[in-house]
Parts: sequence; structure tokens; C-alpha cells
Amino acid sequence: MEIGLVLGKFNPLHLGHIALIEFAQEKCNELIVLICASDKETTNGSTRLNWVKNCFKGNPKIRPILLNYLEAEFPNTSVSSKEVSTIWASKLKTLFPQIDIIFSSEIYGNYLAEILKCRHICFDIERKSFNISASEINSNIYKYWNFLPTPVRPYYVKKICLYGTESTGKSTITEKLANYFQTTFVPEMAREIIEATEECTENHLIQIAELQAKTINEKIKTANKLLFIDTDLNITSSYSQFLFNKKLVVDNWVDEANNFDLYLYLDNDAPFIQDGTRLDKERRDELNISHKKQLIGKGIKYQLVTGNWDERFEKSVEIVKRLLVDEESQHAT
Repeated sequence: MEIGLVLGKFNPLHLGHIALIEFAQEKCNELIVLICASDKETTNGSTRLNWVKNCFKGNPKIRPILLNYLEAEFPNTSVSSKEVSTIWASKLKTLFPQIDIIFSSEIYGNYLAEILKCRHICFDIERKSFNISASEINSNIYKYWNFLPTPVRPYYVKKICLYGTESTGKSTITEKLANYFQTTFVPEMAREIIEATEECTENHLIQIAELQAKTINEKIKTANKLLFIDTDLNITSSYSQFLFNKKLVVDNWVDEANNFDLYLYLDNDAPFIQDGTRLDKERRDELNISHKKQLIGKGIKYQLVTGNWDERFEKSVEIVKRLLVDEESQHAT
């Protein structure tokens, strides 16, 4: 029985890694995929371990293992070096007494194989199949989005929440933004539970919050770089205070789903349209105050969007574009 080893940071796991692992698992009886995560890296090892597990779910030959290490103890370099390989080989001997084949796309594979007295099989060292590296992807995640496997993408999706009182264009603009940026969105879940605000009960709010969180967790799996969400837990909590003068209590998983990268607040300067499901204009404006009070209390920093319907959409598009530019600049540095 031959045991193979593929090791790397997989930060992030990309299609080049997938090709290497698929190649390797065909040439051994068991393949260990060692995820090496240092204490200085921002993406934790458990996240990367789950990426590998999810990509190869159901494949009994592949055994993903996480190695958390300190950079003070083990060199962290992308340059192949015999000295560095000697240090790592010592650790690998301790972890895996039997390694028959090292699979890699790097020169260090030769060094490790020599020290560990096993074979090295090199895969696509010239990067002809996938001319990409993790460092390139990290320099501009969204430019190289298509190199990310499906289980990896949700980690990098930017979640954008739209706030506002009733009749401010949230539902329309949320869908328009999703269409503009060619992605998906989460509609307001209150419409799925009740037909009119005046019918709302405390139990309805719990149902709304849970359905909203569940839908966020589902839609992020298929989102293209961005996910737009029409209202969130804060707004549902504001309704609870406004209608019943009670704090909304939800399970932790609901709260965890409601973390966002950008908040847009559509102000109440738009024309009020009563569609038969909404509060009257006076209470709608009072609700606007309640929403803002809730957000201030939670320390939510939002971008205020005003103007007519077209202006709101155009301003929202520009704010989202700035988010993407800022994100790309941050990774580039």
C-alpha cells in the first residue's frame, strides 16, 4: 500500500491545487493532504481544512489533515530551499512515519523526497493547466474569482445589507443591484410570513429572523462575489421594539448569519406609496426613527442613500463599486 503526500498552505485553495490533488490520488492508495497554517496568516487553518474536505467529500482515498505551526519555529517561505526542506522533513517524519510519494509542483518536492527517502512525482511545474498561484489570487480575489472552487467562494463573498423604513425602495433596489452585479439576493422574508405589517405578531418576527438567516446561508453558496440582502436581524429587532416594546431573542446561528461588509440605508425622503400592506405614512416615519436608533445602538455604520428612485439606485451602485475597489487595493498591498 503506497501512501502519498501533498502539502501546502491552500490559502486560498484554488483549481491548480484541485488538479494536483486529483492527479496524486490516482497514483497512490491513500493520499494525505496536509494543510499548513501559520500563526501569522489571517485565514485560519480550520477554514482551509473545511475547503479541502468539502471539495473532496465522499472520496475515501483523500485524508485532509491540518497542521497549525508557529513561524518562529518553522520557516515560512515560497522559495524552494534545501535548508528549509530539511527542517520541514524532520516534522513530516514525526507526523507520518510512512510516506512513499511526495506530489508537488515545486522544486522543494525533490528536496523533501531525497531527505525522506521516498519518490517525488512532479505535477505541471510549468503551470500549463492552471497558470495561477495563491499569491496572485490574494492580490485580487475578484479578478481571479473563477479560479476558486465552489466551496471556497462563500468565504470571500461580500455581503451587502439594505436598510430603510417601509416604502423606500429596498426590495426593488436590492433586486436591481443583484441583476446589475450579476449575482443573487435575499428578499425581505416578512413578505413570506405575513401579508401586512398590522398582522405581525411576536412569533412572526422570530419566524422572519430565522428564515432570513437560513436564506442568507443558502444564497451565499451561489453568490457571484457579492450578495445583496433586503433588511436584516437589526431591522426585525427594530420592529419588535416598535410594535411590541420587546427585545427580540434569537438563537446564535441567526445572529451569526447577520454579519455584513456594507450597509446601505435608504432614507425616507422618497414618495410614500401605500400598497395596502404597509403602515400609514406617520407611523412609517416613526419606524424610520426606530430603525436608525436600533442601528446606532448596535454601532452599525451605514451609508445613507437619498433621492428619487433612479438616484437611489445609481448612488448605491457607486458605493458598491467603491467597496470592490477598496477591497482590491487592500489585497494588493
